Amino acid sequence: MSLTKITILYVDDELNNLVSLKAVFRIKYNVLTAISGEEAIKILKNNVVNVIITDQRMPNMTGVEFLESILDEYPDPTRILLTGYADMNAVVDAINKGKIFHYLTKPWKEDELEETITKAYEVYKRRIDEKELNYKLSLTNEQLEFLLRQKLLS
Repeated sequence: MSLTKITILYVDDELNNLVSLKAVFRIKYNVLTAISGEEAIKILKNNVVNVIITDQRMPNMTGVEFLESILDEYPDPTRILLTGYADMNAVVDAINKGKIFHYLTKPWKEDELEETITKAYEVYKRRIDEKELNYKLSLTNEQLEFLLRQKLLS
């Protein structure tokens, strides 16, 4: 991985959880926190986020609803759903609607969460690298088509 820190956005309506995760991971990662989906959307507008971790059960907007609402505008961050409840409907919705990478239960285990964040970042990085390569390929194709048209016209 590069020397820049992975940027994580953690969304949870419980302040203690936000403080705990930030305290554990602040040295290794750039940790942004939001107490609601609405606040998280504001943070996304001003920051490049690599990994999003969200609690499922929150007032006003569930974690799945939050992930689904940002999918079009912020498709790149890898998504992790974290919940204290064994709600299979939430898991299925998260996979199908929120495009999550991984599902973890609360209370989270530090080593398991760290390993999941690392793998999630690898997925994020591959996705970004692939987009960049596709863009370069597209430019190269346009240049070749231009040259071919020039040759055909002359």
